Amino acid sequence: MRNSRLLLRSGLTLAAAAALPASLAGPSAAASGISVSTTGSTVSVVTSSCTLNNGSWGNASLLSSRQANFAQGRQAALSGTTISQSAAWSGVSPGTYTVVVVCSNGSTAGSQSVIVSAPAAPAVPTTSSTSRSAPSRGVMGGLGGAARDYGPLTLGIGAALVGSGVIATAWFLRRRSKPYRL
Repeated sequence: MRNSRLLLRSGLTLAAAAALPASLAGPSAAASGISVSTTGSTVSVVTSSCTLNNGSWGNASLLSSRQANFAQGRQAALSGTTISQSAAWSGVSPGTYTVVVVCSNGSTAGSQSVIVSAPAAPAVPTTSSTSRSAPSRGVMGGLGGAARDYGPLTLGIGAALVGSGVIATAWFLRRRSKPYRL
C-alpha cells in the first residue's frame, strides 16, 4: 500500500515537473506559425496562419538588430493561397535578422530570428589538387539556444527549477533513508 502511494505521488510529481518547463518556455518556431529560411542572400518566410481580408493576406517585415518594431524593417506583402502564404527579400546583407509576420486582420502570425551568412568566396582552382571553400561561419553549434539571447527572467526561472529539483532530490533521499523523520 505504501509503495503504491509512493509510486503514484512520484508519477504525478514527474508529470508536473515535465510539463512545467514546456509551459514556461517561450514560443518556438513551430508554435509561432512561420517558417523562415535563407538561401545565399535571399530570406524567405512561409506561413499558413493568415486569412484573406480585404484582398490582402498581410505583411512580413525583416528587422535588423538595430530596428525595434515592425514598421522600421524591410516590408514585403504576403502572397499565396489559403493553404500557404509567403514573402521573400533578396540582396540581404550578412547579419542577424528577425522576421515578423502580421496578418491583414492585425494578428501576429509569429516571429523568428535568422542568420544570413556572407557568401563563400569562389574556390580558386589549382593544378595540384581540387579544393573546396570552407563555410564562412562554420557550424552554429552550442548549448540548445545559443543563437538566441534569453533575458535574466528566463534564466532565473530555469535556475529556480534546477535548484528546486536538487532540493527535492536531497529531501527525498534523506526521507527514504530514515522513513520515521520528515
